Amino acid sequence: MPKMANEIRVAVVGAGAAGLCALRQLTSQGPSGSGDKLQFVVTCLEKSPRVGGTWYYTNCIGKDEYGLQVHSSMYKNLRTNLPVECMAFPDYPFPEDLPSFVRHKDVQKYLEDYTAHFNLSQYIKFLTIVKWIEPVVDETSQFKFKWAVTTCNVLNQAEEVTQIYEAVLVCNGHYATPKIPNIPGLETFTGQVLHSHDYRTPESFSNKVVVLLGAAASGQDISLELSHVAKVVYLSHHKPQLTTKLPKNLLQKPGIKLISESEVQFLDDSKVRADILLLCTGYYYDYDFLSPGCGIRVDDGRVTPIYQHLINTNYPTMAIVGVCKVIVPFPIFDVQVRYFRSILDGTCILPSKEEMDKHIDEDYRARLQEGLPHRYAHTMGDRQFTYINELADLAKTNRIPDFYSQLYHLTSAMKQKNLMEYKNANFVVDDSGRVKECTERTVVDKF
Repeated sequence: MPKMANEIRVAVVGAGAAGLCALRQLTSQGPSGSGDKLQFVVTCLEKSPRVGGTWYYTNCIGKDEYGLQVHSSMYKNLRTNLPVECMAFPDYPFPEDLPSFVRHKDVQKYLEDYTAHFNLSQYIKFLTIVKWIEPVVDETSQFKFKWAVTTCNVLNQAEEVTQIYEAVLVCNGHYATPKIPNIPGLETFTGQVLHSHDYRTPESFSNKVVVLLGAAASGQDISLELSHVAKVVYLSHHKPQLTTKLPKNLLQKPGIKLISESEVQFLDDSKVRADILLLCTGYYYDYDFLSPGCGIRVDDGRVTPIYQHLINTNYPTMAIVGVCKVIVPFPIFDVQVRYFRSILDGTCILPSKEEMDKHIDEDYRARLQEGLPHRYAHTMGDRQFTYINELADLAKTNRIPDFYSQLYHLTSAMKQKNLMEYKNANFVVDDSGRVKECTERTVVDKF
């Protein structure tokens, strides 16, 4: 890229964890030689009146108080499925008095404290909807193009404003637009159908027969919660059978073959009559505010063309943070933003577009050769720590400590062995970085 100007205007879409991290990193002193001369003028555009994104719990489903679709997918009793010791941003730990597996309110409070500690609210325009983002040619710019970002106020959506930025960080998350599977006969079901996005509390499931489709993290967690009140919960999924101990009224079934009124038929041809069908079937990536000119495409869970699961190869001053799945989210957001900053300030020089697109294709084909389906294009799992270290090295910034990886793998093993009890564990990381399990601490609702 050409020589940098002294000032780069950056738009950040969303003030959830990724957006807040972007604000923190772009408004701090950078590690590179150019960082002390280059100033990022950052504006965060957030449609809600608060920070937190999906971590802000609300009892509302459907539309919020402003008539917008509810963003959060939190349910009332959610506890994290990773310990806070490996969830935290590397430069801002969770409070030491919290248990390792905390409630969503603890994470929301953590993000609010993070915002206050780094004085980030000054950069955020709340109640601001991003309507449209498109690249515009500007031969006078060092990048040869800029970004026209059109917004409106939630309370006055008819009045739109367009402002120009040199760079854009898309941080809108991917847990807000429910994915509804195509199940033959679904429209005939006589009971209640809802997606986990609209699940909040278990009380209405009391003494009901529930078919819950999907056994990823939310499906496993919610099925356990419902087993305490439902007559029976059928956990329907395509994964290998869970071998951990489960409640007696939580029964595993293969995927759903078809539905006929109240009857659900599974792929093994067994049938049950159900009162409620709960779809824990995931979410779509949703970038409807990006113009076709941005060149970003979404195809069944694959976002292209994004180099390193992040950089728009058509216009490398756009990054989409947090596309990756099955990760330690906050540390990945942190290194992704650091890497993007290093590109903007000239610390890291990107390969050519052709080389970046080749890298994308090679990564995708390697996954297919491993037998992973197309929709796993951004699923990381065991790959994530190599990825994190690679980005850190490219950005010439610090790698995260090894205990993040140790805790992630330890928790995964504990969950597989004892799904019902693993969240009762607590960990400490000593001064040498070793992970130790400590005596149980009680989850206390302080809010």
